[in-house]
Amino acid sequence: MNKFKNLIILSPLAYVLHHFEEHIIFNFREWRLTYFLDNNPLSTEEVLLRLLAVLLAFIFVHSVRKNKGSAHVLLFFLMTTQVVNAFFHIFFSLYFLDFSPGAITGTLLYFPVNYFIFKAALNEGYVNNIKEISYFFVLGATSFTLFEFVGPVVMQITLLISVVYYFISSKYIHSQ
Repeated sequence: MNKFKNLIILSPLAYVLHHFEEHIIFNFREWRLTYFLDNNPLSTEEVLLRLLAVLLAFIFVHSVRKNKGSAHVLLFFLMTTQVVNAFFHIFFSLYFLDFSPGAITGTLLYFPVNYFIFKAALNEGYVNNIKEISYFFVLGATSFTLFEFVGPVVMQITLLISVVYYFISSKYIHSQ
């Protein structure tokens, strides 16, 4: 179970449980509107379905291709939607002194699950070093922040760039 290909299957489960915390147990949207602009007209269900579909598609592509390009796209997606998301919930819970729905699963699921995923990616050569993982963090934090300021259009742009990166990296950068 410590292989990258096995561990990535945990990420959709973690995401669904995180969404359950945010929108079934608590009301993240209400909390968010207290402190941030309302720039996301998508329903929480639509966001869940969009992100889950992309995540499952990236997992499927990696399960077929098993190359650095497919792993990088998946790792970038996880860094953006799970790791940076967890930091968002924890940071703003402390900043506003108001519990952000999502902080529990962000801490108890996103961090450990993604730690093992990124560790496996490093051990199996899908990423070369910690510095490369930090690049994923910077790119993920940038995408997440842009989404928070601009809204859902960032999702489409990021998806398009990820697909382009996958094809370019598979053909030119990581080809063997």
